[in-house]
Amino acid sequence: MLKVTSIAVSLLILVQSFNVHIDDIVELDELIEHAQFHAEEHGDNFLVFISKHYGELKAEHSKKHQEEKEEHEQLPFQHQYQTASLYAFVLNQAPANLVEIEFALDQDTNFFYQASYHSLAQEGLFQPPRQA
Repeated sequence: MLKVTSIAVSLLILVQSFNVHIDDIVELDELIEHAQFHAEEHGDNFLVFISKHYGELKAEHSKKHQEEKEEHEQLPFQHQYQTASLYAFVLNQAPANLVEIEFALDQDTNFFYQASYHSLAQEGLFQPPRQA
């Protein structure tokens, strides 16, 4: 179940990164109908249709065919977003006058540690049998 959830969330993030919305998926039938209209009226194939509505021929096509403006607004993928994000990387420089730390190596230590636990494995209780 965890794998299915992680795959579903990954696919959701992937689709959203392409800026595809549910409205666009619903309006795909409008795209197909309008592409068929262009094929019948203008003799355009699908690539020319895409270029006229989403590519480099969009401005020219919009000027020539003002009567189709309402139909063009119903096509999917017509939304435009601008994200005003500023990414900054700030590098803080370390001060030039670093203080050297001297370590004293000749110190008498007064540290005596005794283990406060006891292991039965050391006693030989859980050791394999020995041959005589």
